[in-house]
Formats: sequence, structure tokens, C-alpha cells
Amino acid sequence: EIKNPRAREYIAVLDRKSQRLKKLTEDLVEASKASTGNMSVALAPTDTLEIINQSLAEYGERLEAGKLSVIINAPTPAPVVMADGRLLWRGMDNLFGNVTKYAMPDTRVYVDVRAKDGRASIALKNISRAALNISAEELMERFVRGDTSRSTEGSGLGLSIAKSLTELQRGQFSVSTDGDLFKAEIELPLAK
Repeated sequence: EIKNPRAREYIAVLDRKSQRLKKLTEDLVEASKASTGNMSVALAPTDTLEIINQSLAEYGERLEAGKLSVIINAPTPAPVVMADGRLLWRGMDNLFGNVTKYAMPDTRVYVDVRAKDGRASIALKNISRAALNISAEELMERFVRGDTSRSTEGSGLGLSIAKSLTELQRGQFSVSTDGDLFKAEIELPLAK
């Protein structure tokens, strides 16, 4: 056991930095695979609400810590899309990860699910903690982050990965901003 408090502190910092480097490396590998289409894609009927609930279960503690309440608006029954459940979950995982890092504490996060004209969309909306002084197009570029102060952990690859994963599933991904309101939307074909 290390008794020197400064040594313990250095080790804790090194541990945090190595974890961050590991995550960045994983993100880089995933971004590369997703953007080059070098991933297996198995499209099957997938329940949109089930994927949302899985992501919520994963991020429950972090959402609570950020004092964020999630409001889900979805029709009953929820739309079933043609998607690869693993890839759709990974895309949603990146979006919820974004919310926990960048949303203003003590606000609501809206998850809206809609179906229209043979397609379904899942939209996440939140109020940004930092001013969004950057365009939606720039936010989707690799290594770009909305908080220019770099005060949060993040590689700037999350939205780029979510976009590539959605497109691999024959879907569309978009991001829009309106003042401090941030919206990310995944649109996929409905299962026949």
C-alpha cells in the first residue's frame, strides 16, 4: 500500500489518464470501422423503445448525478424498425453519453419517437450546459466538441460514430441546434 499522499494522487491521475486514453483508442477504432463500413451489419425487426430503455438503464446513475430527468414520448405500440440492435444501441449509447457530458444540470432530456411514411425517428433533445457557439455541421465532424473549454472527458467522436453507425443500417442521422437547444435524430426504415 502506498502511504505517501502525493504518490497516491499521482497514481490516481495516471489511472484516470490511462482510462481516458483507452476510451479514446476504442473510439478511434470504432470510428474507423464504422466510417469505412468495415463492420458486420445484421438488420432485423428492432423495437425502438427497447433500445431506448436499455440505454437508459446503462446511463441511469449518470443522468441522476447530472440531475437530468428523461421524458420519453413514444406511441403505443412503439415503432419497430429494421436495424442491427447492437449498432443501434451503440448509436444511442453515444447520444446518451453526450447528454450526460454536455447537458445543463437540473433540466429535462426529451426522447421523442415517431413513425411516419414508412420510417421511424428517435430524437434526443437537451439544453446544453455551455453556449453552442458552433454549427450543427461542425459538431458532427470528428474530434469536434461543443464545449470549447474542454472541461469534460470526451474524444469528440461520439456524434461522428453515431452518424456512421446509423448510415450503415440504411438510416439517416442529423443534428440541429437552436440557441442552447441541442437535438440529435436517428431515422430508420420501419420493419414491414
